[in-house]
Amino acid sequence: MQRAMGKQAVEWLAAAATDPRSCKRLWDQGADAVLLEAGRVWDVLSVPERLGLSTLDLLRRTEPPASGPVLMNCGARRVGFFIPPAPVTGWAWPGVRHARRGSWVAVPPPYRSSGWRMEWLLPPDGTGALYDPDVVRLALHEAGGAPAVPAGVSRR
Repeated sequence: MQRAMGKQAVEWLAAAATDPRSCKRLWDQGADAVLLEAGRVWDVLSVPERLGLSTLDLLRRTEPPASGPVLMNCGARRVGFFIPPAPVTGWAWPGVRHARRGSWVAVPPPYRSSGWRMEWLLPPDGTGALYDPDVVRLALHEAGGAPAVPAGVSRR
């Protein structure tokens, strides 16, 4: 079961590549990471490490637990939450970056839990599960790093 899930995770993650076969080949040859374009299959919400780890802790405690891939860039000390592709930014506050179409993200293979600079805190599970952006936004707010409603969004 674990092996089948790993294959599904590789296929799902590589689907974001312009050439999925080449992406998988690079991972098989030991590449630490490949550059994948956000906005095709997923976007990445990147936050500073301390805020990201606190947010992840809160997301793990929700009922039912929120789920999706979470990637740590150890060199940059940032945590990336994989969310559905979004046409609108809505993430304009200090320290938060929204990688969407036109942005490239260095991504290690999903079966490697740690690497030189990139590490999966929660690897993709192969189902395509992504974090709900509204749930992440609320967790960020609770963790103390972001407004409950970003600038330019109506509170109604």
